[in-house]
Amino acid sequence: QVQLVESGGGLVQPGGSLRLSCVTSGRVPRVNGMGWYRQAPGEERELVASITPAGGNTNYTDSVKGRLTISRDNAKNTVSLQMNSLKPESTAVYNCHAKYKPVYGHAFDTWGQGTQVTVPS
Repeated sequence: QVQLVESGGGLVQPGGSLRLSCVTSGRVPRVNGMGWYRQAPGEERELVASITPAGGNTNYTDSVKGRLTISRDNAKNTVSLQMNSLKPESTAVYNCHAKYKPVYGHAFDTWGQGTQVTVPS
């Protein structure tokens, strides 16, 4: 079974930084892409950053460009999200997400359990 485990969340003051990590374990087929989503109470879940593990191509939602950086370490099966200049609006549950496409199987996806990021006003 493929599992994603996030860590690194917590409470940080405005302007501070956090680094979230997502470690993948289990049998990992070909990965189409990985990303970080966030969801605040009463809000829709939003994709904030994504990366292709093979090529390292990244994409960001406009609201976080310049403040968030997604990266990967394929040898350690880890995807990280460096979060700088955090704002109260950054407060949300952040989930790691992966999309897989085995060569000889159907595509599927996996979600991490989520990690809370809180930036007080």
